[in-house]
Amino acid sequence: MESRKGIEIPAEELSPRALREVIEEFVTRDGTEMSDVETKVREVEELLRQGHVVVWFDEATRTCNILPRA
Repeated sequence: MESRKGIEIPAEELSPRALREVIEEFVTRDGTEMSDVETKVREVEELLRQGHVVVWFDEATRTCNILPRA
């Protein structure tokens, strides 16, 4: 399996606004109904808090993603 090329960004190092924007962009990628966005944002915030997922900056695409902790 190919290793991920990028860097984990500790969520606590992002401003609350930046983290919120990364999460919102992530949860709306799949066409989420806007009425469900707040629920999904809270779910991702909780997964980050518990350490199940991480914020990942992909060097190839120069984008942020939320990925399962490896």
